[in-house]
Amino acid sequence: MNRTRVVVLGAGIVGAACARELSRAGFDVVVVDRGRPAGGTTSHGEGNILVSDKGPGPELELAKLSTGLWPRVVAEIADEDARAASGIEYDPKGGIVVATTDDGARALTAFATSQSGVRAEPLSLKELAEAEPALTREVTAAFHYPEDAQVQPAGAALALLGSALRHGARLRSGVEVVGASVHKGRITGVRVPGEVIEADVVVNAAGPWAGQVSARLGAPIAIRPRRGEVLVTTPMTGVVRHKVYDADYVGAVGADSGELQTSAVVESTWGGTVLIGSSRRRVDFDDAIRPDVLSAIAVKALRLFPALADVAVMRAYGGFRPYVDDHLPVLGEDPRLGNLWHATGHEGAGIGLSVGTALLLRELLTGTEPAMPVDEFTVDRPAVLAGAAA
Repeated sequence: MNRTRVVVLGAGIVGAACARELSRAGFDVVVVDRGRPAGGTTSHGEGNILVSDKGPGPELELAKLSTGLWPRVVAEIADEDARAASGIEYDPKGGIVVATTDDGARALTAFATSQSGVRAEPLSLKELAEAEPALTREVTAAFHYPEDAQVQPAGAALALLGSALRHGARLRSGVEVVGASVHKGRITGVRVPGEVIEADVVVNAAGPWAGQVSARLGAPIAIRPRRGEVLVTTPMTGVVRHKVYDADYVGAVGADSGELQTSAVVESTWGGTVLIGSSRRRVDFDDAIRPDVLSAIAVKALRLFPALADVAVMRAYGGFRPYVDDHLPVLGEDPRLGNLWHATGHEGAGIGLSVGTALLLRELLTGTEPAMPVDEFTVDRPAVLAGAAA
């Protein structure tokens, strides 16, 4: 019996999750990446699995779906390979969102109460001090989100990809897609140097490079890079206990401006280092680390955690997130080129949303009723198609 051949373009966490889901469902999967697995955007993020930063709408529903799936996925991988699962570093530590002004408190309270189906627990100043002793006392409102979690992003992607390989998927790394093979309006394979990799279905999961890849395939979509930077301190175990961020982070996520947006986001890792973010700016694929951006991030973080003032910064890194003008992921078959599917556009939420995206893709490809509505993620919307032509 011939199995449906799927080529997944991109070995970041979204591509890895899709490959795992499809290979487990019996598809014949090949993952193609021009670099190394998890070597792009995935390895330059913080590993967030969040519901706390998403207002009512389809992205929040996808976040709720994905947040519920992550513990099951981790357990399934642990049954296959306990060592691989440990590399995920899944930590359901919860998040705390704070406001530091009266206007911010009103906005945060309204936002938290609007998130249907999300656990958002108001904290008194006493409860907040017990939860985060090193946090500033200049707080006007705080909410605890117990469903927020964190993974080690590269470790999680490699664990998902490893699971896909154990279920029969194959990896082609260091291979760049240069075009498509098309017959009667349907994609039949991808062209790489020296050959065509034949496929019944092609999944564009190339993250910030999905726009470039789609153009090479002959069906461009408007995915653009938006850059973010993160500072990493030397280990300071126990100082920061949750993911903690200022409420203005939500506004920065949804901002349309290409100018620099910064907000205070502070969290620890299993190894004790503290990750300090965040920034967002559109600079195409310029990967230069700018000291003024790092300084702006540090200033805001210190307002939340004054104790960080004397801590050494060990390194800084930056990465590109796949940005869409309407701030929604792209998931579905391309209306212009049959059998070409896109799974991208998650911006900074791709780590958390990866497993839910993969589940929905598998359901759509197999004709199963999707776990949630996907109409607002489709490719044939103005922000995706009209923007690509601009």
